Amino acid sequence: MRSIAGLWRWRRNPLRRVTDLVEAWVALTAVLLFAVATPATGWICGTLIDSSLQRTARLQHEQRHRTTAVVTGPSSERHRDAFDTESASTHEAGSRVTATWRAADGRTHTGTVSAPLRAPRPGETFDIWADEQGKQVRGPMNGTSARVHAILAGFGSAALAAGLVESLRRLIVWQLKQRRYKRLDRAWAKAGPDWGRTGAGS
Repeated sequence: MRSIAGLWRWRRNPLRRVTDLVEAWVALTAVLLFAVATPATGWICGTLIDSSLQRTARLQHEQRHRTTAVVTGPSSERHRDAFDTESASTHEAGSRVTATWRAADGRTHTGTVSAPLRAPRPGETFDIWADEQGKQVRGPMNGTSARVHAILAGFGSAALAAGLVESLRRLIVWQLKQRRYKRLDRAWAKAGPDWGRTGAGS
């Protein structure tokens, strides 16, 4: 709004100063940047981040697989965790259990893993995600989550660019005002001693 308000200095006026005209150009430039550069920055950043996250999601889907784990014994350690990144909600308190599962290469693994079970009993099964070495990992990022993160990053980049433009505009306007004050001080120092005296041009 202040950028638009600065455009009034374009009007012809015998009292218009050079700094007023410069301020008008600064305001016009800021408006154009807000209208063009800011959304372009958000779109470019969002597109680049989306492309990167989509590649990461595809890579995770290639390197991770879902398998079934069988509980062989409980563990005393309990914690809260999101066992599947495809779900937006967090599971209730899970358990650390000793279980066996089959990796992608067909080998059977045994170890302590996180299980979304309140009271695990031997023989119960649950799904886990495992990497190529058979170690339990979080589920791979899906395309929708990647797109949402990219959109948020794009909006954040656009807001940051807008803030930068406004900060630069304010800095330039502040410098112009300081220059006006200095000129006014010099003019007053020159005319002040003779102000109001007869024959001094007042």
